[in-house]
Amino acid sequence: MKKILYIIIPVVLIGAVIFKLQGNKKMAQNKIYYYNKEQPVNVQADTLKLQSITAEQYFTGTFEPEKEVKLSAETQGKINSIFVDIGSYAKKGQTLIKMDNALLKLQLQAVSVQIEGLEADVNRYTILANADAIQGVQLEKAQLGLKSAKVQRNTILEQIAKTNVTAPFSGIVTMRFSEIGAFAAPGTPLLQITDISRLRFTVSIPENDLHLFHLNQNYSLKADAYDELMLSGKTILIGSKGNAANSFQVQFSINNTPDLKIKSGMFGKVLISEMHKKDALLIPSSAIVGSDIEPKAYVVKNNKAVLQNISINQRLQKGVVIKDGLNAGDIIITGGFINLYDGAAISIKN
Repeated sequence: MKKILYIIIPVVLIGAVIFKLQGNKKMAQNKIYYYNKEQPVNVQADTLKLQSITAEQYFTGTFEPEKEVKLSAETQGKINSIFVDIGSYAKKGQTLIKMDNALLKLQLQAVSVQIEGLEADVNRYTILANADAIQGVQLEKAQLGLKSAKVQRNTILEQIAKTNVTAPFSGIVTMRFSEIGAFAAPGTPLLQITDISRLRFTVSIPENDLHLFHLNQNYSLKADAYDELMLSGKTILIGSKGNAANSFQVQFSINNTPDLKIKSGMFGKVLISEMHKKDALLIPSSAIVGSDIEPKAYVVKNNKAVLQNISINQRLQKGVVIKDGLNAGDIIITGGFINLYDGAAISIKN
């Protein structure tokens, strides 16, 4: 009887475990969301039509400082003092870092004592040489020794001056790479100084629009963070070599605002305006799928979303002007791209 119980009890326990696991599996499966590809995707769409637009366009870019430098020591040694921190304003010529120069000062004292002795020798030998009491060569050796000692003193003074790291121009300390007590050496960055009183604004221009820009001409610019603020920038560079996307760098020089509102790294745009109007297909920027190199858009055909290659003519503040790939009367999808794919059944919910 006991043997039978020993067999029955484990079997019952195993069966209970299997039953529980199957129940958990069903519960987990019920909680998982399975997307039904046969179910139409709810989207927003719009019918394209020719619109009369002003030939105004913009190109986005980035503001950068005109002057920025990483400072390093001209000589090696231990850092004794750092007088600025990140965010500090530094004036041109201001001492920012002071390095240990105690040994150099001792060498300077030794050379100064040597110079005093040599000057005394030169004065004494001059008197004796004038009285023909010594040979003139002795006076010449003393004079040469004095000149050599003075050169050595000037060298040590120059080395002492190099233990002070000074600001080459006025600006803001934007990075700090070292601390007091660290060892500094030539070529090792210690601080970064950035001057944003003047800025450079760089954009990438497609080859078809490069004719819109000319050297030394002024253009209107805006920073995305301050849309109400209009800036003026002069073209200082038009690239001679394009990148992989056949775009060319165009760079502008700009005076920052008196309170330095525009910061390095901010995004902005340069505006190009022409007074004549023209009819064009204009679609929202949100309808573009993919990159500027291979832009695409979803077109509604037979209640399905068809991903179609397009060509962009220009970007405006209120949308994108289409050059090729779409026609007036086409219905394009402008929203509801989640779960959308090429060939998906759709339901338009505007």
